Amino acid sequence: MKKTLFLAVCLLMTANIFAQYHQDRTIELWDNSTAPHSNALADGETENYPYHIGNVTSAALYVYDADPDKSTGEAVVICPGGGYGYVSMDNEGFLPAQWLAENGITAYVLKYRMPAGHKEVPLEDALEAMRTARADMQAKDSQLHRVGIMGFSAGGHLAATASNMGGEDTPDFAILFYPVISSEPAMTHSGSFNNLLGSKRSRKQSRRYSMDRCTGEHTPPTLLILSDDDVVVPSAGAALYYASLKRHGVRAAMAIYPSGGHGFGNFDRCPYQSEWHNLLLRWLKELRQ
Repeated sequence: MKKTLFLAVCLLMTANIFAQYHQDRTIELWDNSTAPHSNALADGETENYPYHIGNVTSAALYVYDADPDKSTGEAVVICPGGGYGYVSMDNEGFLPAQWLAENGITAYVLKYRMPAGHKEVPLEDALEAMRTARADMQAKDSQLHRVGIMGFSAGGHLAATASNMGGEDTPDFAILFYPVISSEPAMTHSGSFNNLLGSKRSRKQSRRYSMDRCTGEHTPPTLLILSDDDVVVPSAGAALYYASLKRHGVRAAMAIYPSGGHGFGNFDRCPYQSEWHNLLLRWLKELRQ
């Protein structure tokens, strides 16, 4: 009884914290008991740092509807980072979602389940989010809409995975911020791969989830936004991804800013925030043409 009450209080606290960012709607996707696969985690969500949610066992979308006066008819599913150990819901979720909505793009912030070595779990959540976002946009307007995916750090790896392993649910475009891409030791973030595949993963398993090896003509148009001084996830891995996209004739662009570090998301501390804001909106506008 005490444990149940404790978990309920934790969930209520999380909901109240998220409410501070004023989502328009919340769409529950599924949990370990209803999703195709479970991550085998239990005991409820944790928050070791404000808005950084760990031990996630249920997936949900936090929706920011586009400003109707600026609506482009587009939507983006946002995958926050966190090394596949937690989701950084503020700077890599709610803040970019608010900015997108203000600029006419509906944003769906995905709280996805942690893999805990169950590699299929995050991708299941991302593809279910794509299906849900498309259905939600279609319900608002019968016209066809483009639904893309945006990811930060490990969330960038997840967005790239959805871009290359999504099948019929592949996003229409992808925007990757300082993404984890390569499994090669000099260019990877080993913690993300450990959480996704396990610390005893084989080289073959690691290479299977090295996204620079997975691109093809099926990969959607992609924009990569990086910082040269990122010491957490080397930008060279994303450069490999860009080169691989171009080998397959995929429409792609990449911006590497001199500074900003890792994890800047949509925090004002990024010295090139206005530059990447303008770049991203212009890139999406050019995709429409």
